[in-house]
Amino acid sequence: MSDCVLLSFALCRIGIYTCFRALCCKGPPPPRPEYDVVCIGLTGSGKTSLLSRLCSEGTETVVPTTGFSIKAVPFQNAILNVKELGGADNIKKYWSRYYQGSQGVIFVLDSASSEEELEIARNELHSALQHPQLCILPFLILANHQDKPAARSLQEIKKYFELEPLAREAVDSAALAAGEHGGSKRKLHPAHRPAGREGPGAWKSM
Repeated sequence: MSDCVLLSFALCRIGIYTCFRALCCKGPPPPRPEYDVVCIGLTGSGKTSLLSRLCSEGTETVVPTTGFSIKAVPFQNAILNVKELGGADNIKKYWSRYYQGSQGVIFVLDSASSEEELEIARNELHSALQHPQLCILPFLILANHQDKPAARSLQEIKKYFELEPLAREAVDSAALAAGEHGGSKRKLHPAHRPAGREGPGAWKSM
């Protein structure tokens, strides 16, 4: 009888030790990969508000970015270190100084802006698409402010910005409503990495 008790006690100790190792000695989860992304667009396109919402921050005190700011935007499978560049005329001319080291590009445009501003945004986008440091990177083009009455549809934006001829695996576009009441109706996450291209790949809208 005593042998059975000792055997049971030994098995209990082994079981407790195994559970303890499984619970306490598993170790931290592997770190999520991080990617450096540059975010550009004209002043008022909603870059700062969009990034603040993706970081679950308030947008009540958002002001136009002067110079640049960096935010770490966490996703389930990666972290995007987004460098947002101000879109004022006196800042745009310095954008290219901040392109080095980027692994992807987010271009935000105001889909409800005037024809004149859309034309400027189109020129800036095509300039970025042709820049030597960006032309091989994944691009995500966001048509923001879709909740405004004057907003152009995603198809209108694609046609106006001449995006169809640029069709490639690493260029993606999405429509967002990030107005005062709409909030960011969609969020983005890094998806696959296109073959032969560096960086986190194209981003898909959720």
